[in-house]
Amino acid sequence: MANIKYMREFFKYLLVITGLVAIGFILWYAKTIIFYIIISAILSLFGRPVVDFLGKLKYKRIRLPVSLRAGLTLMLLWAVLSVFFIIFIPLITKQAKELSNVDVAKVVKNLETPIQSIENIFGNQKVIDSENFTVQEYAKEKVKSILSISDLSNIVTFSAKMLGDIFIAFFSISFISFFFLKNDKLINNAILAIVPNRYVDETQHILKSIHRLLKRYFIGVLIEVLLVSSMVTIGLLIIGLSLGQVLLIATFVGVLNVIPYLGPVFGGLFGLFMGLVTHINMEFYTELLPILGLMALVFLIVQLIDNAVIQPFIYSNSVNAHPLEIFLVIMIAGNLAGVTGMVLAIPSYTILRVIAKEFFDGTKLIRELTQNI
Repeated sequence: MANIKYMREFFKYLLVITGLVAIGFILWYAKTIIFYIIISAILSLFGRPVVDFLGKLKYKRIRLPVSLRAGLTLMLLWAVLSVFFIIFIPLITKQAKELSNVDVAKVVKNLETPIQSIENIFGNQKVIDSENFTVQEYAKEKVKSILSISDLSNIVTFSAKMLGDIFIAFFSISFISFFFLKNDKLINNAILAIVPNRYVDETQHILKSIHRLLKRYFIGVLIEVLLVSSMVTIGLLIIGLSLGQVLLIATFVGVLNVIPYLGPVFGGLFGLFMGLVTHINMEFYTELLPILGLMALVFLIVQLIDNAVIQPFIYSNSVNAHPLEIFLVIMIAGNLAGVTGMVLAIPSYTILRVIAKEFFDGTKLIRELTQNI
């Protein structure tokens, strides 16, 4: 009898693991659709309070139909996002125009002194054997390639493709978000419909826990983006950069910061590059280098505050996981699926932990990993 019991437990665990692996493969091959669903779920998460508020409004016992409330809320969400793009697209266009008008020869000339120093190092240390190699020509070619956005044909082709992708994404996300706003139990009901009756109670508990943890996580991420962008804005304004340039850099840094570990590096490099090309007319050692140094200091201080104060609260407290645990999960996800994997690592790991706690709580390792949920 004991052997039969162990066999049943073994097949139970095997069935659950097989199911999770199958779901993982399905999610991977349908990642674009899953991405739309995730964005829609996040939008509905922030729009739900608006739907509930509109539901409380009435005139002589007449309330707004739920479909109308969902539609109005969706329009409000898109209006807020539209205001964001209306503010920042002109800034991006202005900076792109400035980049396309940069005189490559003048850039290289202003960097002539540091380039000469680098060439001396190359020559003295025998790093490059070729006598025809010059850092100045190399820098000139690299600057040309970076500033090649002025190529009109490339811009038109890229813009046409991007507009098509944006239209498809906009329609898909709007359609899905409308039904999520209309019925906040839609996902739960769909999952419960395919779950065997004997697992309904456990599944309901899992869905409730996942909703609670992910809600805290996404709200925390939004707060992190706003705080990082605000700190970068204040810091760059203090050192004397123009407001338009500061808002563009701060927005990019804040949004890229969502990508764990790599995002802050990309954001900082982008900010330094923008600072370099927009102040290239300054004398390198006495004016340009100090500004770049102060910008780097601002990015460093913001990241220290983010890593020491903000992220431990979001990535640890919001999903109740140890920081080292989160770090390992993000690194593994990054190796498996690149930047996308790193962005989705924590939400995915949270879901897996909740499921594991419900079905494998008898295992010592699972108890250790899920004790704070």
